[in-house]
Amino acid sequence: MPEPLKVKGTCYTRMVNIAMLSYHTCPLATLGGKDTGGMNVYVRDLTLELGRLGIHVDVFTRSQDEHVPHVLHDLGFGNRVVHVPAGPEVPLPKRELARYIPQFVDGVRQFAEEKGIHYDLLHSHYWMSGLAAGALSDLWSGVPILQMFHTLGEMKNRVAHSEAEREGAYRLDGERQVLARADRIIAATLAEQAQLEWLYKVDTRKVTVIPPGVDTSHFYPIPADEARQYIGLTPDARMILFVGRIEPLKGVATLIKAVACLRLKNLKEPVHLAVIGGDPEAAPAEISEEMVRLQKLCDDLTVGKMVVFLGKRGQDTLPYYYSAAEVVVMPSHYESFGLVALEAMACGTPVIASQVGGLAFLVQDGVTGYTVPAEDDDALCERLTAILGDESLRQRMGRNASKYARNYDWEKIAKQIVRVYKELIGEKG
Repeated sequence: MPEPLKVKGTCYTRMVNIAMLSYHTCPLATLGGKDTGGMNVYVRDLTLELGRLGIHVDVFTRSQDEHVPHVLHDLGFGNRVVHVPAGPEVPLPKRELARYIPQFVDGVRQFAEEKGIHYDLLHSHYWMSGLAAGALSDLWSGVPILQMFHTLGEMKNRVAHSEAEREGAYRLDGERQVLARADRIIAATLAEQAQLEWLYKVDTRKVTVIPPGVDTSHFYPIPADEARQYIGLTPDARMILFVGRIEPLKGVATLIKAVACLRLKNLKEPVHLAVIGGDPEAAPAEISEEMVRLQKLCDDLTVGKMVVFLGKRGQDTLPYYYSAAEVVVMPSHYESFGLVALEAMACGTPVIASQVGGLAFLVQDGVTGYTVPAEDDDALCERLTAILGDESLRQRMGRNASKYARNYDWEKIAKQIVRVYKELIGEKG
């Protein structure tokens, strides 16, 4: 029997129930898709850890496939993922998703009534989930709302290169509604807290800074020869690794240009770049514009043999890729945190990352890897050359990275979040 959660000296005689809202993407989805990434991992791993701590969580997400059971028990400890029909049960663009939030809210309400369950707190992720949380709180007599945004529309617009990359007013207005309604906001870093204060005029007394965690029982250093054998690398192969969504914001084009620059360096063995994410084999009508652009860039720079697009990979295989890589690169234009960097470091692999957002806090320059200016392929090339050309440096950074990542073990991070749960539930009586 899990230990009951105590709030302000009062001990609950039943298990505390959390409604976790991840409206636009499912925590069980395969990583590397258009709308799957760090947030999926965050929601899944936090839910698993909360279960270990004796807290019941139901994760509500919009159903995107009518053939997937609406209720799944894939997160252990009796915690559920509930796929709520809201609009067509197919993937939809985010701009279209907002119109189905009322249907989603009604589906969550019906589920709670059918199961006879009372939720003590709503923990919402991304702005659309925050809008749903506000509506549910109104239905449930003011149940407290804890909000995490993961990315901010105003920040994405500040780094956008084209009108197509900009977020519309519908998102910015939605974010401001959520900020006004939420009882507490979790920011991943001090940088995100500052962005909320400067760009959205949020009272920082409402914000608690808690970084994401990493599952160190899953992400840990695997002997390089074993990892290479698992993913099919030859013993003499040298791999630079990128993991993430294939979109302009992730800066993969900068990385490809840096890899092209490596041909001019006097490296002892050939090096290639492996890109995990997207679907490089999609039909012409379905392949993303960014994937087409990146493949054309490889042709233009004649680095087709040096760059391999691997498509999506399951979370279970990522530790092998991280451990087999010489270095993991995150050349993003914007990251609220950068969970891939943390996973790679937990596997003992140094990281080169852009000096943006959470990455500037997470990667210790010269200690666990390097930070470089965003969109500076020359600076990235120089740092890649330094790491690839010095094995002792690479090993030292890898050891430092693995040790540092243990500070972010989910057991430690989840306990910080539970303290916020206690405060909010206690404040609401």
